[in-house]
Amino acid sequence: MEYKKIILVDDHTLFRNGLKLLINNTPNFRVIAEASNGKEFIDLLSKEEKPDVVLLDIAMPEMDGIEAAAIALEKYPDLPIITLSMYGEEDYYFKMVSLGVKGFLLKNSDIHEVCSALESVVEGGTYFSQELLFNLVSNLRSSSLAGTEDNSMLSERELEILLLICKGFSNQEIADELFISKRTVDKHRANILSKTNCKNTANLVVYAIKNRLVEI
Repeated sequence: MEYKKIILVDDHTLFRNGLKLLINNTPNFRVIAEASNGKEFIDLLSKEEKPDVVLLDIAMPEMDGIEAAAIALEKYPDLPIITLSMYGEEDYYFKMVSLGVKGFLLKNSDIHEVCSALESVVEGGTYFSQELLFNLVSNLRSSSLAGTEDNSMLSERELEILLLICKGFSNQEIADELFISKRTVDKHRANILSKTNCKNTANLVVYAIKNRLVEI
């Protein structure tokens, strides 16, 4: 069986070893390389075969996840990166999203959520931990970061679709929910991304929360 290849980057050996063991016990994924900081990770990319997904910690010595992601994505723009984070690191999420990471996982996520995130990103999608999403909403509701954009550029239908995107619905699920075709949803999603200058779904979710376009 062909496994999807994972590079795991985290400075805590115990956490890294535990997550590696759990991933390697799943039927579809294998950790092919590890790094304890961003510098080691960048060096790995030039030596190892390209991974299907990178699990990348934010806070690390020598080179943190933000700098490492920026360097890696400049060199390999289509490299799928899922950020590993702790509570209280919300200030970093927006920076990582703007770089083009594909998802976020809290470090206390169980292996089932980790696999869901990996599967989603491998298939070309994104993954945003629901627990993290609710935490972001809670923190931003009273933040001066919110409500800074003119949101009249989105139509009522686009706002409706945006809410479902933020709730994690796929395009087909949105089509079923709204009784419209998937092709129509595809067009609306493309228009929303274009109007908001967002690169991907993770970027769009953060944009929507910051600008109070949705209540989740």
